[in-house]
Amino acid sequence: MTALPDSSTRPVPSADDVLAALDPEQREVASSPLGPMCVLAGAGTGKTRAITHRIAYGVHSGAYQPQRVLAVTFTARAAGEMRTRLRGLGVAGVQARTFHAAALRQLHYFWPQAIGGAAPEVLPHKAPVVAEAASRLRMQFDRTAIRDLAAEVEWAKVSLLTSESYAERARSAGRDPAGIDLREMARLLETYEECKTQRGVIDFEDVLLLAAGILAEREEIARTVRAQYRHFVVDEYQDVNTLQQRLLDLWLGERDDVCVVGDPAQTIYSFTGASPDHLLRFPRRYPSARVVRLVRNYRSTPQIVALANLVSRAASVRSDPAGRAGLGPPAAYVELVSESPAGPNPTLRPHADEPAEAAWIADEIAGMVGRGHPASEIAVLMRTNAQSEAFEAALAAADVPYLVRGGERFFARPEVRQGVLLLRGAARSDDGSVPSSAVPGGRLRLRARAERSASGGSR
Repeated sequence: MTALPDSSTRPVPSADDVLAALDPEQREVASSPLGPMCVLAGAGTGKTRAITHRIAYGVHSGAYQPQRVLAVTFTARAAGEMRTRLRGLGVAGVQARTFHAAALRQLHYFWPQAIGGAAPEVLPHKAPVVAEAASRLRMQFDRTAIRDLAAEVEWAKVSLLTSESYAERARSAGRDPAGIDLREMARLLETYEECKTQRGVIDFEDVLLLAAGILAEREEIARTVRAQYRHFVVDEYQDVNTLQQRLLDLWLGERDDVCVVGDPAQTIYSFTGASPDHLLRFPRRYPSARVVRLVRNYRSTPQIVALANLVSRAASVRSDPAGRAGLGPPAAYVELVSESPAGPNPTLRPHADEPAEAAWIADEIAGMVGRGHPASEIAVLMRTNAQSEAFEAALAAADVPYLVRGGERFFARPEVRQGVLLLRGAARSDDGSVPSSAVPGGRLRLRARAERSASGGSR
């Protein structure tokens, strides 16, 4: 039997081969591997393809040594995908990591030299330490409030705030952490840091802060890191926060070999301190930077893209001073062009509330399935997992089978199952003294159906 060739025996593509399969805008990104570059990439335009081909072209053309390239992404999954694509392009040795993974690796390596001993353990979650700090201050919060306070601790730290500077900045930003006074939140921040120190642990923001501190204070370590990494690529740059930008600046030093990729219309982490300002100001910070727009959308039909353009253009105009002054969309706005065949026109239908919306959608889906349309080709998209409850209940009521992607079924979550059991117990023990509206039996029956769907039982 003849063995199939593995990736190590495949022919290594040439620099020209790397560029051959790209569209004109992607090719412009890939064919200019040196110097500062800002890539404004709309949704579905192949930005990962463009930046991986840029790295591959840089390596195959001799502009890069792969070990001298650091590509920073926002998730471990995205970093893994980038490494896989680079291997497919004949490039191995490039470091593709998240900000935290890259900083943590440097922290472990340089800690013995800079501080002495081993680096502290990293807390997997802030909530237990936040709860301990609140208890020391005789503050009482439920689990949801503790989660919100932990998020506020993260916001303060990535914004480079201390307990002394927090209140003023938080007030100007309109922060309202769990409804407590900002001065009390500042005390909680201070106590949280004391609790961590006593435990001998650090949190994920400390990883970035400590890595940045070592690079800022130990010039010989900064020189070592800058000698290791000469070229940088930062994906999802619209979601970089102040702390991440500080670390990137220290990695770069006085150099400008950095390519940033993002879309200000896709900022999703502003609640944690991220800001698209770093992306928007990049051309001003680096006047020699090339700005390339990726506008060809390969994911959606022209009808969907036209609607997306309408929404994002309006949002861009509202959020930009020039747009509010009637001067049109901002310079960073990306107008997409669909490369897909035409499809049906989207429709916009208002509903009284979420249950009414979910019921209508479930009825529509039931009708489509009844007419022979495969259920596997129908999807309900929602902004957050918490919104799935109404849709799951409505689909179960309509006897429509469904799967939840990207999260656990609402009625399969332990806390929800426990709540359903408590409601059932209340309903069974009802002696008539409780108004019927307080024990909605109809809703319990819908939830029971949803539970059977979640466990694979019959309907």
